[in-house]
Amino acid sequence: VQLQASGGGLVQPGGSLRLSCVASGFTLDYYAIGWFRQAPGKQRQVVSCYNNGPNTTYWADSVKGRFALSRDDAKSTLYLEMHSLKVEDTAVYYCAPSCNWDRRGQGTQVTVSS
Repeated sequence: VQLQASGGGLVQPGGSLRLSCVASGFTLDYYAIGWFRQAPGKQRQVVSCYNNGPNTTYWADSVKGRFALSRDDAKSTLYLEMHSLKVEDTAVYYCAPSCNWDRRGQGTQVTVSS
């Protein structure tokens, strides 16, 4: 069971970016999936936790209304759609099964800067 995040990059404030979380060894239906981020010198933060069973999603207050999730089951991929990006969104982003930080895969760097 493994998740791999990708799609990061450099974007200007106010811009958008879509991150991908690809599942290997399982389908998206079986696990809750969390997105986390960690900026240098800061504590990690839970960005979202999607629970397929009850079809609910937790969102951090700092990203509510700006970030959204979408999925492509044929590609076993969950996407984090990020809009109206702010400098403070700069971080390494990770996805993890069961919304468990300890099970995260390789992260992807998102840098928001002018």
